[in-house]
Amino acid sequence: MRAKKRFGQHFLPHTAILERIVDALAPRPGDAVLEIGPGRGALTAVLLARGARVSAIEKDADLIAGLRERFPALHLIEGDALDLRWREAAGLGPDDPMLVAGNIPYNVTSPLLDKALEPPRPTRIVYLVQREVADRLGAAPGSSAYGALTVGVRAAAKVERLFTVPAGAFVPRPRVDSAVIRLTPLAEPLIPDVDTQAFRRFVVAIFGARRKQLARGLRTALGLDPAAAALALSSATIDPDARPETLSPERFVRLFRAVVDGEGRVS
Repeated sequence: MRAKKRFGQHFLPHTAILERIVDALAPRPGDAVLEIGPGRGALTAVLLARGARVSAIEKDADLIAGLRERFPALHLIEGDALDLRWREAAGLGPDDPMLVAGNIPYNVTSPLLDKALEPPRPTRIVYLVQREVADRLGAAPGSSAYGALTVGVRAAAKVERLFTVPAGAFVPRPRVDSAVIRLTPLAEPLIPDVDTQAFRRFVVAIFGARRKQLARGLRTALGLDPAAAALALSSATIDPDARPETLSPERFVRLFRAVVDGEGRVS
């Protein structure tokens, strides 16, 4: 069956690479694993061989019959992963441990990162993503790859960029290389769940003025008056001449709290 461009399908048939991906996820026999986009079932086969209890969400209706025939033990859910409640679809409760894995389409990487980090969060998430995205997630403050995506994800999870998968390993071959990342949700996220969406909007707005110094960026991006911007930066002990890409996720949280608790409000 040919890959479908509209689903962003690029199949990975190399067993050695798939074994490394499952090694990174580290499922034990009996662990509940949710696979996002099993495709032809290459990763599914390795997960099941490790003794995991695998549920998989597949959007492409043409792949469903083949997956059911090949994997009778697989709990297969037909649908769009972005539209489903993952734990409910997998038959798991809010307190049940869950691992998440997938070779995810490039065009919905950010939404699937957000979805995976919705509470109650999995124990571990291992995704195969575009290499550029992996570089951004693992970027250090001050680097060109560091941005809003980096801060938003690392406020909720530890990020590890594990290894690169060359474009030639896929069928059909994509235009760029990929990389495997592992996300381990923090026991205590840097920002409370109730404030997550407001924090992400705040970070995106600030990075929209990433070439500006923060004193000016707060005024431009959030509409704060000069006194409120100065007060927020002073309360967060952040240099008003600093630029957004120099702030660690922890310092972004401090600045967010200073703005929310001060004259400027973020909603």
